[in-house]
Amino acid sequence: MFEVLEHTADIGFRVRAATPGELFARAGEALMSLAFELDNVEPRQSCELSATGWDWESLMVNWLSEVLFVLDARRLLVKRFEVTRISPEAISAIGYGEPCNPERHRAKLVIKGVTYHQLVVEQRPEGWYAQVILDI
Repeated sequence: MFEVLEHTADIGFRVRAATPGELFARAGEALMSLAFELDNVEPRQSCELSATGWDWESLMVNWLSEVLFVLDARRLLVKRFEVTRISPEAISAIGYGEPCNPERHRAKLVIKGVTYHQLVVEQRPEGWYAQVILDI
């Protein structure tokens, strides 16, 4: 009655940083840069972002979901994030960017969501590391 189709609809990224705040900022920037070309984005306005979780992994998923919400709902392209507070249970940050203008900003991928698939957020001897898979 039905046929199962194999389909790859994911893209991932890895980020490394010296601190958790820098790691989460870079992850937000990675998500934005996968969705849009950011070369022409100017820091014309700022927005506050926050998320909560119960550990580093859930915080990363919720943080990136908040970044994706800013992109999808507010149509704001954020080129840079400044993390103002972070713990394994909460993050607060300020994003700097500008409203999406299709004449100036080229879309790259439509990101539907952030997954837990193969998710890694950990402190290693050389610093902090994250691996994230996005549903596209």
